[in-house]
Amino acid sequence: MNYLLYGSENYLIEKELKNIINKLDIEDINISKYDLEENNIKEILEDANTVSLFSNNKLIIVDNAFIFSRVQKKIEDIELLEEYLKDNNENTNIIFIDRNKNIDSVKRIVKLIKEKGTIKEFNPSKNINSTVKDMFDGYKIDYNAINVLINRVGNDLELIYSEVEKLKLYKINEKEITIKDIEDLTVENINIDIFKFVDDIINKNKNSAIKTYKELLKLNEEPIKIVALLSSKFRLMYQASKLAKKGYTEESISEILNMHKYPVHLAILSGYKYNPQILLKYLNTLADLDIGMKTGEKDKELALELFILSL
Repeated sequence: MNYLLYGSENYLIEKELKNIINKLDIEDINISKYDLEENNIKEILEDANTVSLFSNNKLIIVDNAFIFSRVQKKIEDIELLEEYLKDNNENTNIIFIDRNKNIDSVKRIVKLIKEKGTIKEFNPSKNINSTVKDMFDGYKIDYNAINVLINRVGNDLELIYSEVEKLKLYKINEKEITIKDIEDLTVENINIDIFKFVDDIINKNKNSAIKTYKELLKLNEEPIKIVALLSSKFRLMYQASKLAKKGYTEESISEILNMHKYPVHLAILSGYKYNPQILLKYLNTLADLDIGMKTGEKDKELALELFILSL
């Protein structure tokens, strides 16, 4: 049997892949894996037509099977695959995985696999609640809690699954997931923009900055790296605003600092809000933080949080 699984929802594709393997229910099945970005069609077909020494039955998984989508690059030996699909080895099952959102239904190869096999689509659903509910199999959770989880993590099922597994492990004894568990344990996908975080600090939006900082820590972002980024931003503000006050244009400042005009423009606008001495003070404080963190004299996470709160 030949299958084509396509779509952008990798979680659903992997789930279906496991289902197919379980349904085959073949003892001692020989499984081979290929990737069309690395392997060619000829070697895959040689495997498909070769009798295994260990089993009469064979399963071949072909990932990144872009041949079913609209692609511009030339595909070698596609005719060989078309001929194989017309008369395939009955002891070999092939599962093609195309991770593109759409396939090209006009292509002969697509028509052939539709005629000689099974095609299944796995793209984002408008209502993913039931899918997420299934992830909590064996656990008690209501739809309000599921909505909170989706709102925090987003619609990416792979990310949701990762958070679900974390929650299930955490509540393995109670087998019940609450909204509080979700809020305490999951990473909120707020599309963390590190530059917005910097802007929140510059604009003294402390609550927003602290919230983002906590999420960055959950994502294992290194505080020393954040300090370096903050220092770079404050330094740019200081340099750009000083040069602007001396009469330099944004274009000339960009050339002097070897930077694109847009960040220079934003730095000048932000820099005008502060006395240059305040910016220098921030830079000196961040330099002390950097040294303290690297030498172990300061607790990395706490030191940066106190800096944000002191602004």
